[in-house]
Amino acid sequence: MPILLLSNKDIDLISGKRNTTLRRLWKHPLYPGDRLYCYWNILSKEREKLFEAEVNHVEIKTFAEIKKDSKIIEKLGYKNSRELERDLKKQYPNNTADDDKFQVFDFHKLHVSQWEGSAINQKNMIIKKADVLFDMGKYQQSSICYKAALEYDADDVNLLNRIGDNLSRLGQFGDAIKHYMRAIKLDPDNEYIYNNIAIAYLNKGEPEKALKFNTQALKLNGENTTILYWRGIIYEMLNDLETSLKYFDYIIQLDASDADVWNERATILNMLDRGEEALKSYDKSLELCLDDRDDSNIWASKANTLLDLRRYEEAIECYDNALKVDENNPIILNNKGVAYMELDRFNDAIECFNKVLVFYPNNADAVVLRDVCLDNL
Repeated sequence: MPILLLSNKDIDLISGKRNTTLRRLWKHPLYPGDRLYCYWNILSKEREKLFEAEVNHVEIKTFAEIKKDSKIIEKLGYKNSRELERDLKKQYPNNTADDDKFQVFDFHKLHVSQWEGSAINQKNMIIKKADVLFDMGKYQQSSICYKAALEYDADDVNLLNRIGDNLSRLGQFGDAIKHYMRAIKLDPDNEYIYNNIAIAYLNKGEPEKALKFNTQALKLNGENTTILYWRGIIYEMLNDLETSLKYFDYIIQLDASDADVWNERATILNMLDRGEEALKSYDKSLELCLDDRDDSNIWASKANTLLDLRRYEEAIECYDNALKVDENNPIILNNKGVAYMELDRFNDAIECFNKVLVFYPNNADAVVLRDVCLDNL
């Protein structure tokens, strides 16, 4: 039984938007009427069947002939011969000489009632792949998969929401909002989707609209700490710092275990020139933080507060803690250098600025600050 292995780049074949593909000529070639078992390689060692299909038409072509045939290139879903050649050389590194032969064929999917093997839920299979890609941070590919799954059920609220999430992470906030809006029409009591719309508007630079949809979410659940967190962020963006602080304090009353809340509260306190209070919030955030990268950011923020309070030795100690995780961060290194300058330790400061310039030779701050240090030696 011939098989066809599909991957995330073959979404058009899975969704039915395209039905032409190719593979190198095997010992037993394909013929019209052959039945295909079509699989998707979900993980490295797992293959699960997506659908069964029947071969309609087969042509045997050399690699050179395929590269020159614009109609075949278009049917295969490539923009031009260069894109096709690059992709096939990845797929078939040992079979892309000009005289190597391929089978170009098209097929039609069979209704599940015509399958010879066991049936699977195609929509769920595609969602599973999309979820894996989403968790890997491959949002473009994940979005394509979710949209393919949407072909099976255009009113799936979860899918519409996940597509919105992907588009938001890709910076396509307008398109994300459109998908969230479709989802909220289908599920008007979903507080999380209202909040997702609010976040998308905030990232789009429209905090007033963000506040409107966040308010809708809060009406559905006034003690949802995620919604309250974003409300605090929105008021921060609106420069209403006292109101922002009020919401972060309220979250802490409900649940004092979130490191991000304490960190953001510290940021607001700093903006209100309440540095000593901010330090206490940073300490609480560090106590709760479980992620090394976030931990580094909090140490750096605490150090900046100490620098502003002219507690330079303590600031340097905090910068060192931040650099344990993010050792070549130019901002942290430059700020640490400034702390050394305030202590008249210019050689130590120059060492910080030189390290920045090794990795970022065009960093203007490091150049200027180093020159100031050299003038004071």
